[in-house]
Amino acid sequence: MSRATGEAEHDLVLVVDFGAQYAQLIARRVREARVYSEIVPHTMPIAEMLERRPAAIILSGGPSSVYAEGVPAIDTEVFSAGVPVFGICYGFQLMAQGLGGAVSPTGAREYGRTPVKVDRAGTLLADLPADHTVWMSHGDSVIAGPPGFDVLASTRVTPVAAFEETGRRLAGVQWHPEVLHTEHGQQVLEHFLHQIAGCRPTWTMVNIVDEQVARISEQIADGRAICALSGGVDSAVAAAIVQRAIGDRLTCVYVDHGMMRSGETEQVRRDFEAVFDKLDVVEAADQFLGALEGIHDPEEKRKIIGREFIRTFEAAEARVFGDAAAGDTAYLVQGTLYPDVVESGGGAGASNIKSHHNVGGLPDDLRFELVEPLRTLFKDEVRMVGEQLGLPPTMVWRQPFPGPGLGIRIIGEVTRARLDILRAADLIAREELTSAGLDRDIWQFPVVLLADVRSVGVQGDERTYGHPVVLRPVTSEDAMTADWARLPFDLLERISTRITNEVAEINRVTLDLTSKPPGTIEWE
Repeated sequence: MSRATGEAEHDLVLVVDFGAQYAQLIARRVREARVYSEIVPHTMPIAEMLERRPAAIILSGGPSSVYAEGVPAIDTEVFSAGVPVFGICYGFQLMAQGLGGAVSPTGAREYGRTPVKVDRAGTLLADLPADHTVWMSHGDSVIAGPPGFDVLASTRVTPVAAFEETGRRLAGVQWHPEVLHTEHGQQVLEHFLHQIAGCRPTWTMVNIVDEQVARISEQIADGRAICALSGGVDSAVAAAIVQRAIGDRLTCVYVDHGMMRSGETEQVRRDFEAVFDKLDVVEAADQFLGALEGIHDPEEKRKIIGREFIRTFEAAEARVFGDAAAGDTAYLVQGTLYPDVVESGGGAGASNIKSHHNVGGLPDDLRFELVEPLRTLFKDEVRMVGEQLGLPPTMVWRQPFPGPGLGIRIIGEVTRARLDILRAADLIAREELTSAGLDRDIWQFPVVLLADVRSVGVQGDERTYGHPVVLRPVTSEDAMTADWARLPFDLLERISTRITNEVAEINRVTLDLTSKPPGTIEWE
């Protein structure tokens, strides 16, 4: 993939993952700079990395301390191989330590937004303001740069926050340029990629589509596949890519598990029949709700829903393909995204935050071979791919909705009665948001029913003992981080008034003001 393999091909940047939650976000930012990137584990031998002929290597952050015993490390040969290297956070400290600098616990940690002072711009920080804000997450600090390196920036407690040695094409920063909260972060990455490393900006979303079509054509060959179609943009784009690869040998299966929003199944049937060659709608509410009876634990809910989805797809595959597929490999297409993988503990060293039904919630006896063309992408990248594929805007820009549906927006046992209550409240919130013209401004707008909680209220001069609901409007770029949306107060008032007036079982409406982290977007 590198320049050395031929002028017609794209440069390759390897992101070495040291267990960071944001390793894929680094790779995504590199792609935004129109340079192709892939993630590799820190355990990959340097010789193997160099065989890939990368145009540059980026060392990610990570949760470890560089001087602790048994922590992830990298062979210092990487710094003398003639390949440009950029260190971020933990990777920055590894570079400093490996090249003769000094890293130490200073006793003063930096987390979140931090003022940084550019003492010497050099190439890496050229044209950046002398004082700006970055996103830090570290307890150790580089207290002395490696010999021959120019120290570029500092903070109140970190004497060496950025450095470079342009002759050897090595550079790094203590902060996280990849996160949205860092001012000028993309500019710093592009200075390294384009000016220090000399990478060519030739990568586009067209390349992603072509690459995945070729990969899927090879994986499925002349076989058949079914796609788990949820109605959302992720599964729609995954299905469109696979349909481009194998044509009418793909059948899309939409499962109505009884936990969809008001009118959703009818909308999905209408929209998706216009795009996909084969659509099979399965009514499975009794199956799913029966399996969830008496279940309160959110992890158990997700695993049950994941299991029942697979059982439904197995039955659908037998029904759709019959004897034609007997003995053949069964392929299941899923719209799995990278944030799903990370939160389910699928990153290199990443912790399990919650099992997504399509990742950590899959049963052990899965008989399908999974096809996941979007597994390395973020939501906004998926939307760009959807536009590239020509999918209709209503499909591409639909707000994210979880596969388990309203089942993970009910805190407590999932029942038909509770689902009806939540559907009514959710519909009101969506109607008012649309009426206010704010659909595109909000990433997601979960309405959460606290089904196991009751609160005293007064309605019609009488005491009520009803359920509270939580409004959870959030803004985000990629679902890895999120902030609560500052909706107009008059809009919130209309939503609250309508819900308490029109949904008899609800007497209190609350607003969730938590960012991600520390919270997640969904409550379960």
